[in-house]
Parts: sequence; C-alpha cells; structure tokens
Amino acid sequence: QVQLVESGGGSVQPGGSLRLSCASSGSIDSFNRMGWYRQAPGKQRELVATISYSGNTNYADSVKGRFTISRDKTKNTVYLQMTSLKPEDTAVYHCSADRGPLTYWGQGTQVTVSS
Repeated sequence: QVQLVESGGGSVQPGGSLRLSCASSGSIDSFNRMGWYRQAPGKQRELVATISYSGNTNYADSVKGRFTISRDKTKNTVYLQMTSLKPEDTAVYHCSADRGPLTYWGQGTQVTVSS
C-alpha cells in the first residue's frame, strides 16, 4: 500500500528555518495532488500548501511568501521549505497524497517554534 514517510521536524527559534520531507513508497506521479496540512492544539486542521500533478502550487495566506512546496520526482519526495518561522507555525504537520477518491496521510511530524 501507499506509505508516506515524513522527516525534518524539530524545534527552532522564531525567524529560523526547517525543511520537511515526505517520501512516498511509489511514484509521486501516481497522485493527482500532494500537500501539507497542520494542526495545532485547539485548532482545526489547516491546509498549508499543495502541489498538483502538473506542478501548480497553492498556499495558505498565513504562510505565503515564507513557505515553499516542491518535489523531486527522482526521489519520490515532496518538500516543504519553511523560513521566517513564527510561534504561530507551531503544529503537527502531515503530508497527504490524493489518488482518485482516496487520500493518504503521513504519520505527522512536530514543528515547534519558540524562544
């Protein structure tokens, strides 16, 4: 079955950077769309960024200009480069992948931004 393996989470100071990785067990070309979501305590799950099969990207207004979603098809990996991190970015980040009517999820990785 499809497996999405995430890495790169951690703890950083405000203004710092992190790069999250999401490695798929198969070709990422088999997905219509991939993306990153986050959920902080007491908040609803929020869509952070998506990238389509054709390479089109979309971002939440709260991260636009600071985060970049990208992919490396040779590595079957999608990335989320996060810069200028703020305490409000603290959350569990999940990778997702859509194939037809199905959505697959990674295990989640914690990102903590604090002084």
